[in-house]
Amino acid sequence: MKKDRGITITNVNKQKQCDIHGVSNCGGVNRAERGWAGHFICGHRCLFRRNTLLTYNDIKIVVSSVGLMLMDYNERKFGTIGHNRHFETMAFHADKKDKKYYDADVSKQIEFDSDWCISEQDADDKANEMHEAVVLEISDKLLKGYKFDG
Repeated sequence: MKKDRGITITNVNKQKQCDIHGVSNCGGVNRAERGWAGHFICGHRCLFRRNTLLTYNDIKIVVSSVGLMLMDYNERKFGTIGHNRHFETMAFHADKKDKKYYDADVSKQIEFDSDWCISEQDADDKANEMHEAVVLEISDKLLKGYKFDG
């Protein structure tokens, strides 16, 4: 186990797993927070990005939230990321061919019941709550045996 700046890196089931202080695993569903957009072609322009990899047995799911897409840096103008929304959360199966990062396979979207978009611009706090609600919903379903086979 290695500790660096509040992040603990452990080896779980022969896989590297990051546990960030204040963010816990959910009853056997391993959770890794990553620092890049998990979906959206303009994700690099979004000031709000969340990317959580959930691992349960052999199932890997990416929950991705993006928002506050910067259209003009100098004037701090923001654009919508879709029809009437400034934030969105989506979930996907991880790409089975990607053995290093387990990035999202955007062709394998996962449906969920939680809210997935926010129309207001000044809502990064609500976007965090939305992301966490989706992570919790999917984690609970995984623990109940749901496979998200589509």
